[in-house]
Amino acid sequence: MNQNAEYSAVNDAVRGQFLRRVWGLITPYWRSEEKGKAWLLLLVVLGLSLFSVAVSVWFNSWNRDFYNALEHKDYDAFTHLLMYFSVIAVVAIVTGVFTSYLQQMLTIRWRRWLTETYFAQWLSHKNYYHLEYGGYTDNPDQRISEDLNAFTSSTLNLGLGFISNLVSLVSFSVILWGVSGSIEVWGITIPGYMFWAALVYAVVGSWLTHLIGRKLIGLSNRQQRFEADLRFSLVRVRENAESIALINGERNEHQQLSERFGRVWSNFWSIMQLKKRLNFFTSGYSQIAIIFPFVVAAPRYFSGKIELGVLMQVAQAFGSVQGSLSWFVDAYTLLASWRATCDRLLSFGQAMHDNENRTMGIGLQHQGGDLQVKDLSLDLADGRHLLQGADLSVAEGERLMLSGRSGSGKSTLLRAMGNLWPNGHGNIRLPAERYLFLPQKPYLPIGTLKAVLSYPQDDSVYPAERYAQVLETCRLPHLVARLDEANHWQRMLSPGEQQRLAFARALLFAPQWLYMDEATSAMDEEDEATLYQALIDQLPGLSIVSVGHRSSLKRFHGRHVRIEGGRLQEQPLA
Repeated sequence: MNQNAEYSAVNDAVRGQFLRRVWGLITPYWRSEEKGKAWLLLLVVLGLSLFSVAVSVWFNSWNRDFYNALEHKDYDAFTHLLMYFSVIAVVAIVTGVFTSYLQQMLTIRWRRWLTETYFAQWLSHKNYYHLEYGGYTDNPDQRISEDLNAFTSSTLNLGLGFISNLVSLVSFSVILWGVSGSIEVWGITIPGYMFWAALVYAVVGSWLTHLIGRKLIGLSNRQQRFEADLRFSLVRVRENAESIALINGERNEHQQLSERFGRVWSNFWSIMQLKKRLNFFTSGYSQIAIIFPFVVAAPRYFSGKIELGVLMQVAQAFGSVQGSLSWFVDAYTLLASWRATCDRLLSFGQAMHDNENRTMGIGLQHQGGDLQVKDLSLDLADGRHLLQGADLSVAEGERLMLSGRSGSGKSTLLRAMGNLWPNGHGNIRLPAERYLFLPQKPYLPIGTLKAVLSYPQDDSVYPAERYAQVLETCRLPHLVARLDEANHWQRMLSPGEQQRLAFARALLFAPQWLYMDEATSAMDEEDEATLYQALIDQLPGLSIVSVGHRSSLKRFHGRHVRIEGGRLQEQPLA
């Protein structure tokens, strides 16, 4: 994996670009086709959040009157204020419930839009393929699923929390300034001294919090990657359970899984140690904040300048101001996790952008009616040459067999024709006609057998009887009764059956050009001959380029080309 790409967002932050890039990640949704509903929901949620601040100010005034009633032993005022409290409580509960509900609604709508956007980008320009095999980024599934979920919820929580705390800061600062009075220190009169005490307390606390917890961002980033790596390895065991079981690979898999979990364990232990120090500080900071305003305001109370109700109002206002100013302290862990999530999404987006905008050394066009390869060279990622200066022409209706030693570049040539191979130079002109690729290991999506056969088209494209016909032709009559059954067919069927299904798919799709890469490697020669003959009989004029080793394939092709010593060499069919 490219570590520089992985931590590019962190480096950008040093250069002052992180916030600009995150802004570019946030804003598209708010300018999209859903912007009307999005802004309406945001304004309602923001309005309710600000109203919650007003309810807190309302409660602050009630708090003063309530404690004054207790101090004066005024029973009538006491009972009246209890009834008054029930009104405030109902308003606060209703406001809180609808704020949470509408914020969740906005979060899931934003996540849905972002997810669809990332789906589209990931599946375009073959990003899902190049990012997987090119080592650009790790675990794209986690980034689309978990990171987008964390990003939307955390961004709204942090953004709305910041605005709410800012409004609360202004509101309670006015109250605190008005009720705290002034104090004289070393002959200097300090007006609103409680406000300044809260400010100093919060600034010092925020600075110390950052010093203690600043490594949490990098650790959170690595933890997400290590957790995703472990999940991927577990899925790989499930997908390849039969192969692992047959060769008794349990010990090796156990070792690899333990190694991956070891990274999870080690990194999480580091996070635990750091959070322990951070929690010691923030817990102490919060506990001291409870008593600190009473200590600071006590001289004025005991001197008789303020009543108990005012003292309680001062303490609560101080707590609100200090809490608002300490928002950074309280939200630091969430901020660190959010930052790590942003880093991963930004590096993922950058990797897709780089792949889409990279210069392809191999020019690929779809035009004309024949296949033309001109001066084509194919290289491996380490710079080694597979093919050099290759020229090839395949006419419409021609059937070409391509052979060569293992690793000579046969499959790589087909990948280049499919626009999957980035390393090399030259030109390929594919016919501008209906075509289909049959790889050695066909992809069978989870779903009904009809959906598997019609893939990548919808299963309603073909009549029901046509599905049964191609299964019969491809020697799969036992599957006809299961056409409407949904299953994980890649696990249910043998490799030979899967390849025969791929041929059935080709008969349904009826391409004019068919590119096959060892598409009959899991079949016996009898099945292979039957299926090749079915293609020739049922798809007249079909052009075929197929990679294969067996000499039995030669009779189904009019030409034979072999890759030898990095060159394409015409071979006799006899």
